[in-house]
Amino acid sequence: MKSFPANLKLGRLRPRTGRTETFVAFLLATLATHSPSLLAQCQGQVASIATAASCTASSTPLAAEAKIDAAHPYRLEELIDLAERNNPQTRIAWESAKQAADRLGIARSAYYPHLAALALFGDQRLINPFPKPLAPRGYVMVEIPIVEEELGLEYNVFDFGRRGAKLESSKALRLAAVAAFQRTNQDVAFRVVTGYYNLLTAQERLAATRQIVKTAETTQQAAEAQLANGRATLPDLLNAKAATAQAAYDLEASVGAEAEARVALREALGVEPSDEIVVAAPEAAPLPAEIASSAEKLVEQAQQNRPDLKDLFERLHAANAEVGAAHAENRPSLHLEASGGQSMIWPNASNLGAADQSIWNVGLKFQWSLFDGGQRKNEVRLADSKRREAQEALREKQDQVTHEVWSAYLQFRTAVRQQEAAETLLTSAQTSYDASLDAYKYGVKNLVDLVAAETQLAQARLARVQSRSNVQVGAVNLDYRTGNLLRQSAPLAQTSPVRP
Repeated sequence: MKSFPANLKLGRLRPRTGRTETFVAFLLATLATHSPSLLAQCQGQVASIATAASCTASSTPLAAEAKIDAAHPYRLEELIDLAERNNPQTRIAWESAKQAADRLGIARSAYYPHLAALALFGDQRLINPFPKPLAPRGYVMVEIPIVEEELGLEYNVFDFGRRGAKLESSKALRLAAVAAFQRTNQDVAFRVVTGYYNLLTAQERLAATRQIVKTAETTQQAAEAQLANGRATLPDLLNAKAATAQAAYDLEASVGAEAEARVALREALGVEPSDEIVVAAPEAAPLPAEIASSAEKLVEQAQQNRPDLKDLFERLHAANAEVGAAHAENRPSLHLEASGGQSMIWPNASNLGAADQSIWNVGLKFQWSLFDGGQRKNEVRLADSKRREAQEALREKQDQVTHEVWSAYLQFRTAVRQQEAAETLLTSAQTSYDASLDAYKYGVKNLVDLVAAETQLAQARLARVQSRSNVQVGAVNLDYRTGNLLRQSAPLAQTSPVRP
């Protein structure tokens, strides 16, 4: 697996005590505890592999589709609940886990004897040659009604590891399917959280755009007043009107973006596309600003916690077991075969009496395939190739996970710093615009300066909205990339301490 230079240290964000969890992190960390329906549906927290495997094997996802109440403001935990129970991807992954559990049961059945019942009911008519002194025609006709009941037993006594290898492979594939199911839950939850915050961002951007329109109208009113007082020209007023028209144009774009965000959120939930959904804004809480671990520690955590890595690891384990099973086919096998029953016949020929006797047989069968045209040889080569393929897939995923964690770590830190700069920028831009507006009213500055300050204020408002969204989504993305999402553990991104 690829490593990063030792001098690239980004772990200066030190852990501290007494920190407050953010709203979204708190919801995701406690979602499974406070939402019994998720636990009933094998969803919610990413618990142990054994717990999830037992749940998926013994229950079936509900077939009913969720309905969205257009008048109900949905909280984030409600949206995740709907998506986990309703999204087709979670259902597909769930059924795959159930199928893997059934295949494991099939592999275990090879260790038990096979018992079969056989019943034969028949009536046979045949020609039986006889000497002519006894039979004038030289033969007699014999009819034999027969009834036979039998129980057959077959047991594989020894097969040099065939069953063991196949059972080991089935166990690994079951764990792989459950890990894939857990990662699918994380994927769906992450898309819902991202869609939720994208919608909130679109709503905040819409509100900021309305403020921009009001600011442009204020500038236009000031230009009209200056023109009426003879201290402005008509081109100045036209420029102010153009700025107002541009703000109105941007407002319509923000309205459309907000509607598109609603459609995207419904798509993440797994319901029909529409813009009929209302979300409840989260409670006021400080934005996350610190990471309790260094990037190197986060990479180690991701290598241990990511369910998709667990999936590929178990698939490699299964591929190794398949290689063993392919080699075992070159060895002999020993089977115990036994049968017993009752046979009854009633022949109607002379001197032939009826029979009603118990019958049985028992024996050991030794079987060894000596020549098969290269079938076993090719099966070994195929299994070995699949094993190497699984090794490379796991190594590629490990490198990908390392890259994703580093990217999420850097993106979050950048988002935090941009958000701090955006707050300062908004304060400065608001102060600059207010001063420019007063100076323009007193004739100290011209309209060009005022429009420039207005544009800067508009950009600062939008930058603040986007920067806050980047911090919130970046915190969730960090949990998602490290496999910490939906786990009952502390969120990786924490809020900053209160500073004087």
